[in-house]
Amino acid sequence: MARTVVELFYDVVSPYSWLGFEVLCRYQHVWNIDLRLRPAFLGGIMQATGNKPPAMLPRRGEYMLKDIKRMAKYYQVPVKISEDVFRRILGTSSLQAMRFITAIDMTEPRYLEHLSREFWMRFWSQHEDISQPDNILTVARQAGLTSELSQKLLEMISTPAVKNRLKETTEEALKYGAFGMPAVVAHFHGEPHLFFGSDRLELLGSIIGEKWLGPVPSVPSPKM
Repeated sequence: MARTVVELFYDVVSPYSWLGFEVLCRYQHVWNIDLRLRPAFLGGIMQATGNKPPAMLPRRGEYMLKDIKRMAKYYQVPVKISEDVFRRILGTSSLQAMRFITAIDMTEPRYLEHLSREFWMRFWSQHEDISQPDNILTVARQAGLTSELSQKLLEMISTPAVKNRLKETTEEALKYGAFGMPAVVAHFHGEPHLFFGSDRLELLGSIIGEKWLGPVPSVPSPKM
């Protein structure tokens, strides 16, 4: 039986992307899916669609603070909300970080999952900066990258190849109808199905004929 291709378009400045990322990384070992991580730029999607960050709408921002805490506990992902969370989100550009992640995807994709997770850990658990070169190199070191590879990737983020790749991936997400992140696209029965947010994964399973086993599913034992 063919595996269902599931694309996850994400940006590490988005806490909901982290939630969806972790759950789908778990389910790639449970469901019959081929998970493809697609680093994109949330800022580009927001600008293209006219969407606004929750922090710019007071009531929505208040709800988001409560919602992320509940979701983090339920999904068992160490998202921690700081008192200045909205200032940090609005004042941080993830562009360089996402270019760095794109560069690893282009050169050493085996590190993509771990490196992405470390960026989320630094920004959303440790409340540290991810926009400056020194901070990016620190994340790379935490992800187990050598200093030589890290420096190479840092130099790559200013090249047309990396810039264009990130732009193209962001445009792909827009073509599927994305207006925020995470944007999950399941290719099933010859057509793409878009799901927005980290709380539509149960519905995703229903559409592709897979059973939802909660946010932390048990990995089935290998058949003898």
